[in-house]
Amino acid sequence: MVLAADWLETNWPSLVTGAVQILVILVIAVVVRTVAHRMINRMTRGNGEIPPLLRPLRERAPQMIGAQWSERRRQRAMTIGSVLKSVTTFVTYGLAFLVVLSKLGFDLTPIIASAGVLGVAFGFGAQSLVRDFLSGIFMMLEDQYGVGDVIDIGQASGTVESVGLRVTTLRDGEGTVWYVRNGEVVRVGNSSQGFAVAVVDVPMGHLSDVNTALTVLGEVANAAVTESPLDADMLDTPQVLGIEKVTSEGITLRLTVKVRPGRQWATQRALRARIMAAFAAAGVKPPTPRQDHEPEPVRPPASRPTDSDMGGGDARTTGLGS
Repeated sequence: MVLAADWLETNWPSLVTGAVQILVILVIAVVVRTVAHRMINRMTRGNGEIPPLLRPLRERAPQMIGAQWSERRRQRAMTIGSVLKSVTTFVTYGLAFLVVLSKLGFDLTPIIASAGVLGVAFGFGAQSLVRDFLSGIFMMLEDQYGVGDVIDIGQASGTVESVGLRVTTLRDGEGTVWYVRNGEVVRVGNSSQGFAVAVVDVPMGHLSDVNTALTVLGEVANAAVTESPLDADMLDTPQVLGIEKVTSEGITLRLTVKVRPGRQWATQRALRARIMAAFAAAGVKPPTPRQDHEPEPVRPPASRPTDSDMGGGDARTTGLGS
């Protein structure tokens, strides 16, 4: 007891100083993390405008408007902000932990080496998880797709409902929800960036005049795109490309028109309906259905035996009998 009391009396100033230093380090770490998180939260709020966090980054779908565009920006900003928050927390508390250990007299060299070994082991054991997060981060930074985009990622295709660092959620045309890991996405086809092209293929019969059909096709398309509701989606005038293919059933004509992203399918349906009605009014015949099998050949009726054949038969029979 005397030795303990003597040691405490001798070393209490250094103990108090060390405790105060550790407390100050922890307080500074908490303050730095809190300030950094508040700054990140402020940078991710757009208040109806582009969030400050997204201004240095490129946006690939500036033509989107309304609530859909706001939701796309909000999710993108929140996801990138969550990554920055996690990095800030890890770096701040990690540095504070190492400084506290050094104040307590621990040798940091074996600790750092052990942490490196554990990091390598974790990287090998969670390769798929790490790949998912890294793919999600780069996808967010590059704005490859976002909420409301119609995409094809190989495993599934549909409209993007939510985008996360690990999983992207799609809903296809039949209403099925698909959850796709970002690390499994090898290629992405986005139909909602820049512009889209509505390709309208119209069939006709061989006996109809091609020039007349092309004239009707161009007139109907040019008139349709100037009327509501198609006029709001048009970015260019229709282009009549001519004959696309010729088959045994008929001839296929092709028309293209540049429209707003995601509006190509509605434009195709509307134009095809008007063009088919105009073809019927102009006398342009539809294709001839192909027969699945050839008709069986008509067999001639069986011939009846003649009198000579009958007589010859009697003679042979008589001869044999005699």
